[in-house]
Amino acid sequence: MFDFQISNLLAQTAQTASKQANMRETIDTLARTPISQIVIWAAILSVVRFAVWATFRNTPPHKQFAGYKLTRMLGDIFDAIIYAGLFVFLMIRPFGVQAFVIPTGSMWPTLHVNDYIVANKAIYRYTNPKAGDIVVFRPPVAATEGHPEQVDADGEVKVDFIKRCIGTPGDLIEVKDGVLYRNGEVFRPEVKHLSTCAERDGDNCLEFRDLTEAETANLTKASFKLITFKGKLIPLNYTEHDANQEAPASAIGELSFPYNVAKGFYIEDTKQMTAAMKAPAEKVPPGYYLFMGDNRNNSFDGRGWGLVPRQWIVGRAEYIWFPLKHMSKPR
Repeated sequence: MFDFQISNLLAQTAQTASKQANMRETIDTLARTPISQIVIWAAILSVVRFAVWATFRNTPPHKQFAGYKLTRMLGDIFDAIIYAGLFVFLMIRPFGVQAFVIPTGSMWPTLHVNDYIVANKAIYRYTNPKAGDIVVFRPPVAATEGHPEQVDADGEVKVDFIKRCIGTPGDLIEVKDGVLYRNGEVFRPEVKHLSTCAERDGDNCLEFRDLTEAETANLTKASFKLITFKGKLIPLNYTEHDANQEAPASAIGELSFPYNVAKGFYIEDTKQMTAAMKAPAEKVPPGYYLFMGDNRNNSFDGRGWGLVPRQWIVGRAEYIWFPLKHMSKPR
């Protein structure tokens, strides 16, 4: 009996996870449906609707069957759906607001896995992102490392990320032993979280918990800065042991590595590593932004893959609308 209950519970959990995944995929598909496809479908449906309307218009009163009025009413509703859809997809979605689903816990506990949010796409048409904003943006290819499904056949990124804006053009951003500094001052310490996974679905973590004091004390806190390396501006993650390594020293069991960096920024030569660690921190250049997740030791973000150009920014997260227990304005 007990085994049956456990099996039943696991089946229900898997079914729920599958429904959430399907809903997430549906919203993501709607969010990314090309406008050209919307126009084509609208044209096809309009032609069908016009043909039906012409039939209704030319039907003499004595041939109007019992369900004529109901059918005509359904046609009017169909009209409303078509043109409401056009309004949403051609006006609201490109220029106003858009729905997104949170796929990972990188912004925990501000945003949870499978939270549904609304992003304001109009705000950044007349203003620029500010430090502290929670922003939806298109990441660089390096950010999709290990996830080939996030890149299309042409090598273009086809997903959006959501992180907190930490650095704007001209800002000097550094992390020193796990403490974030913006222009020499500690920045938003209330959103710094060190966590470990508390609930898994296969390889995906659904929920996190804060590290205990003992776990936090044992965790190696990495440092970070932007530097010029071989003539390029790169993100540098380092500890007292190493910098920009594929497998940093001091990784602890289930806890995350001290840092995670994309392959394109690996430094293999020891002398170059030492020189990079001694290099002065550089400011965020004009036209670029630096993003990090609130879940600091469980977020692959700008520290690992660099900066995001202004033109790749989509909008600002305004509201969590589902699930009901999370309904709020994220801060």
